[in-house]
Amino acid sequence: MKNLMASLRELAGLFVEDGALALAIIVVIVVAGAVALLAPAASWLSGLILLCGCLGVLVANVMTAKRG
Repeated sequence: MKNLMASLRELAGLFVEDGALALAIIVVIVVAGAVALLAPAASWLSGLILLCGCLGVLVANVMTAKRG
């Protein structure tokens, strides 16, 4: 059982190694989803939020990692 749990933790670590990055991306997705629900006629806006938000989060994360 311990080996199974360790394997599952390793597998999860592949996807969520940096908790702050994962949390920031989830926030971007939630904001884009809220915009899509509130303004369904402006679907381009939620797409723009996803694109710019995810790219911004990625650039910020790389810049933070570069400093450290």
